[in-house]
Amino acid sequence: MASVPQPEFTVRFTARLAEIAGASNVLTAKDDVAPYYIDWRRVYPGAGIAVVRPGNTEEVSRVVALCAAEGIAIVPQAGNTGLVGGSVPTGKRREIVLSVGRMNRIRALDALNDAMIVEAGCILQNIQQAADEAGRLFPLSLAAEGSCQIGGNLSTNAGGVGVLRYGNARDLVLGLEVVLPDGRVWNGLKALRKDNTGYDLKHLFMGAEGTLGIITAAVLKLFPKPSASATAWIALESPQKAVELLAAMRSLMGDRLTAFELIPRVCLDAVIKCKPSIPDPLRERHPWYVLAELTDGGKQSELAERVEAAFVECTERGILLDVALAQSEGQAKALWSIRETIPEAQFTNVKHDVSVPVSSIPRMIDEGMAELSKAFPGCVGLTFGHIGDGNLHYNIAMPDEAGTLALIKRSKEVNEIVYDVVGRLGGSISAEHGVGQQKREAIKLRKSPVEMELMQRMKDALDPQGIMNPGKVL
Repeated sequence: MASVPQPEFTVRFTARLAEIAGASNVLTAKDDVAPYYIDWRRVYPGAGIAVVRPGNTEEVSRVVALCAAEGIAIVPQAGNTGLVGGSVPTGKRREIVLSVGRMNRIRALDALNDAMIVEAGCILQNIQQAADEAGRLFPLSLAAEGSCQIGGNLSTNAGGVGVLRYGNARDLVLGLEVVLPDGRVWNGLKALRKDNTGYDLKHLFMGAEGTLGIITAAVLKLFPKPSASATAWIALESPQKAVELLAAMRSLMGDRLTAFELIPRVCLDAVIKCKPSIPDPLRERHPWYVLAELTDGGKQSELAERVEAAFVECTERGILLDVALAQSEGQAKALWSIRETIPEAQFTNVKHDVSVPVSSIPRMIDEGMAELSKAFPGCVGLTFGHIGDGNLHYNIAMPDEAGTLALIKRSKEVNEIVYDVVGRLGGSISAEHGVGQQKREAIKLRKSPVEMELMQRMKDALDPQGIMNPGKVL
């Protein structure tokens, strides 16, 4: 462990940070830095020399150059809504948190080119709103969109509910501006759909969790804003039927199918218990549900007619049991509030963010729970997520709080069982949350030596001092 920095160094170093970003934007007081030094779930507490909040790319560049000269590590931080401890310091060496929250300008919006340039500290919801006001859609959408910032979304290659139609965060970016570990700025803010002039460097930094450089701005793809939408709550007897319904709806509706979320009855019960004002969408109880959203550019009545016809056909095929189709925007929001409340409603458990081929989802759920039940009798699966792209939030708890807290202490054992099933099915132990601190050791056992070597070579080439977000990913 690195020695604790001496007071004289701290004073000198923070004074130089203040010369760059302004004294009010260099935080050292305990109460001021506390929110930056622990993650949203309060699992990974850390410590640092200071928190610096630069206001523009030039200031970021100067801060990074200073840290490189002094051998100080840098933890880039956006909204700090991550779930794997990737955006907080570890406290194991001299490091600062560099918060991009002040860099929140939308620099440009070109509706004709369906592109907008935004700074890393822009809140995702504000980006969505700006696109909407221009008659366009920015489709990245997740539960934390009111507080997460786009720099973090891109650094973790966030997924969300729209991946089925629009892809992950990396699919929504045309160009990046990045401050490299030596302080130089790579200006790759090109709004081009085609650029075949060598390596596509932007993909190095998206999903790298700040270990290769700091994303300071991005060119985002926009899309035509749908003029019609349909939201449905669908009852099913099993995950297998959900996979069959997905295939049927994609065949019948094409790319109008935007989101397809799997939700078990146990999660719906948890939501209703957490927020009694949320009603059960259907009269009868069913073991599994899907929350589906479809969008189109035509008339609302035409989409509604097609959706209803598709559900009739799926019912006749014996795929679905019942369906509630939202009749207004308010009803659609009420259905989505169920999905958005699930993380809050079952906050305490052993969490996993995994992906498998869509066709293997039923096996992932059944085989994983069978093996977990042998090791931890009575455990409960709280599995939900983006079935349309094979991403499950595979959370495990016990029927009572005391049992769940005891299970959490044995998280590594739970993880090994889940990860082994994931590996057997050709999946990934991190689908959209990233690696951070949580899965840093686990990926070493599940990626090939060649893959780990290539990743380490890229890290060493771009960040030879190892100052960018140390203790994360690699």
